[in-house]
Amino acid sequence: MKKIKFLMIAMMAFTVCTTFTACGDDKDNDKTPVVIDDNGDNDDEPQTTPSSNYDRYQQAVNTIVNSQKKNDKVILVVAFGSTWEQAYDTFEKVVEDYKSQFSGWDVFLSFSSAICINNARAGENVASRDFYDPEHFLTAIGLAGYKKIIVQSLQVIPGEEFRRVRDTYVKDFMNNRNGDFTDAYMKSLDLNVVVGTPLMAEESDTEALAKVLNEESDIKAAVNEGIVAFMGHGNPEGYDYYGGNIRYLQLEDALRKINNNYYVGTVDMDETYAEDVLEHIAGGTFTYQVGDMTKTITYTANNATKAQLYPLMSIAGDHAHNDMADAEDPESWFSLFNAAGIDTKAYESNFTEACWKNTDEIKANGYIPALAERAKVRALWMQHTKDAIAKLGTDEAMSTPTTAPEE
Repeated sequence: MKKIKFLMIAMMAFTVCTTFTACGDDKDNDKTPVVIDDNGDNDDEPQTTPSSNYDRYQQAVNTIVNSQKKNDKVILVVAFGSTWEQAYDTFEKVVEDYKSQFSGWDVFLSFSSAICINNARAGENVASRDFYDPEHFLTAIGLAGYKKIIVQSLQVIPGEEFRRVRDTYVKDFMNNRNGDFTDAYMKSLDLNVVVGTPLMAEESDTEALAKVLNEESDIKAAVNEGIVAFMGHGNPEGYDYYGGNIRYLQLEDALRKINNNYYVGTVDMDETYAEDVLEHIAGGTFTYQVGDMTKTITYTANNATKAQLYPLMSIAGDHAHNDMADAEDPESWFSLFNAAGIDTKAYESNFTEACWKNTDEIKANGYIPALAERAKVRALWMQHTKDAIAKLGTDEAMSTPTTAPEE
């Protein structure tokens, strides 16, 4: 069976002159500032050998952090990134909420994807914007002398991107990889750095998210009229980091206990592509092998004639607008659902919390609301941040090599 596979890793054969974008259309890439890592390619792995651009970006981030530093405690929110204006406005709303809810903490936003950073700087889709990776921000945060540091993941599952944030960026910082900080400062950070977990870090989180989503007025109205299908990202096949992919099936279980009209699929997880979701709607028994877990689900045939699609991602960017909603792409979810005889919509006009400006385009075409645009979903992420803060000073916080006991 033909699958929709928008696998980012399959497109990672980059050259210095050409950049693939997972965040927008592949155009004008010869204008994209290229970031080169230690391997000499342009993938999303962090740099360790400073270049002139690297140093220039570090100076820029140092200026941002120093000019905005008001406290000795800091929250660094880390998103994958995007090159869509709607996404930028959503990120700004997230930061605004964090500043409002966490008095006494400075708040900054970082992108973990070098591709998104480069294409945003090159003006992919919209006017050029400067974003910076967690390595630059953590270095600036350390140089500014912050005493308590929370790095909050804006990822949805504990997958590849969360792994990179926690196990590369933050651990490299805690290991003082580039030698930017004194031993005394690193010692002061012992048990004072915690990584906040993704939206669906645990199975209990899927139940909480299902309850919140079902209480959203636009979703509740849609599911009472027909099918509601959520499109998550997922990890690529064969790369199920930490069993993160199982969270999509667990979320679907939790949602379907509320209403059998709910379905959850992904763009990067085998057996949950759009065609698979349509098979589930048709009914049948399906067995999944997700990491070390085997799960069998039986679906009763759903004869609903309407469907509403929603992105199960923090922002509505390239995947939401193209892979999910593009009427001109015959392999988009919108096209496949409609081709299956289901009157399907990917945009809506009754979402009241839109972070994006109320432009004529929105008035004419409708809106795609993402997870981080929903205040009650943002509250779930912020609860993870509160949980992370509660771990400061405990054995659940991170240790530094200068204070870790010798074996």
